[in-house]
Amino acid sequence: MPPTPRRAKLLIDGRLVETETTFSSTNPATGDIVGHAPDATAAEAEAAVAAARRAFDTTAWSTDVDLRVRCLRQLHQVLLDHADELRELLIAEAGAPRMTTHATQLDEPIGIVAYYADLLGTYPLTEELGVIESRGRKHRRWVEKEAAGVVAAITPYNYPVQIALAKIAPALAAGCTIVLKGPPDTPLVTQALGELIHDHTDIPAGVVNVLSGAGPESGEALTNHPDVDMVTFTGSTATGRRIMEAAAKTVKRTFLELGGKSAMIVLDDADLGLTAMASAFMICSHAGQGCAITSRVLVPRDKHDAFVEQASTFLQGINPGDPNDPATYMGPLISERQRDKVHGLVERAVAAGAKLVTGGEKVDPGWFYKPTLLTNVAPDSEIAQEEVFGPVLVVIAYDTVDDAVRIANDSIYGLSGAVFGADNERAIAVARRIRTGTLSVNGGYYFGGDASFGGYKQSGIGREGGVPGFEEFLESKVFAAVVG
Repeated sequence: MPPTPRRAKLLIDGRLVETETTFSSTNPATGDIVGHAPDATAAEAEAAVAAARRAFDTTAWSTDVDLRVRCLRQLHQVLLDHADELRELLIAEAGAPRMTTHATQLDEPIGIVAYYADLLGTYPLTEELGVIESRGRKHRRWVEKEAAGVVAAITPYNYPVQIALAKIAPALAAGCTIVLKGPPDTPLVTQALGELIHDHTDIPAGVVNVLSGAGPESGEALTNHPDVDMVTFTGSTATGRRIMEAAAKTVKRTFLELGGKSAMIVLDDADLGLTAMASAFMICSHAGQGCAITSRVLVPRDKHDAFVEQASTFLQGINPGDPNDPATYMGPLISERQRDKVHGLVERAVAAGAKLVTGGEKVDPGWFYKPTLLTNVAPDSEIAQEEVFGPVLVVIAYDTVDDAVRIANDSIYGLSGAVFGADNERAIAVARRIRTGTLSVNGGYYFGGDASFGGYKQSGIGREGGVPGFEEFLESKVFAAVVG
């Protein structure tokens, strides 16, 4: 028998709140209902903003560093203590394979909270500029860093714990208060974070508020609200444009981590077997539902056919399956709607002349899709330019390294990328020419609480993670005082 469906609540002003209406959350691997999430109204979003505003303006949260460090350490510990509960919820609601919850889906992101607790204890919130003489008097000048204010954080479904913590932890460390709006596809995971904060930490009422909603109503209320000082959003570039436009009406600070169409460049001296395996496993990671996944592989023309043959073999060996199974590497897409979108892009690519080497098939029951490889793809075609967010890899031949760099940079996106080559220094030199926010060289792993993440061009504005991610939530105030 499946477990009893979970019923979640909103967190507003230190209280867990039930709503008049709810919506169901579905297991993408089975179609079963995982639980019911509160469908927040614009009025409830208003109440959450009001609570965050009050907590920022009238309590000591923004100025009490010791309290913030203590609460962040509590949050870190409670996440460790309840990791197994979150793990099962991630598997059931996000379709995250169990093995990934021991890495980027859960266990590694929990460390983000500890990182910011540590950083807050050492980061210089005051900087002396020295004394100058002007108009016959001496003037001491210094800079103080303070919290940006009330933050609206809007998160996507693909890595719901990791991305929520990447916003919550630095915002709280900086002294901000926050309204977190979770995604409609994985609302229960986000609401579970709110419940843990409510039940097991000393974070004051109103400092963290957590909403969910089936439609855009509550999210739009946040981005348009005059009492929200900053919006941090992770999701599609199309939605990011709309949020930026809404935020401009009140000149809110914005952090946007948006789409990607990242390229992997295979140099002429690279190990084809290694790169073929790496490209196959990358595109199948979380069924391709990752903004930084390398979905275009650029291969020397004389090695194209050999690469395609090996990559096809690896992709055919990755079978989408039950995310509960510890041996499963690739689970389902999040919804039938997303699977239809992916399949439509593949069908249009084939109709436009691309060659379907393997995959391109839906697998039922659940919302599974076979790993897919396309060749004979023009660099400027839809399938080579648009973010698919599914397990679809395109292989493009190039003639020179300059050609490969040009193709890699020929995109509205600039989020991530990879370069493989036998000579590490040569590969790094090529990587430096790619205009993206992160680059992996020969399989290098950049994820960590201390590493900033974000993109060039229409992949976003700002950086999340590390010291830059902390400073996104800070304002700088310059002081000058007469000393003589």
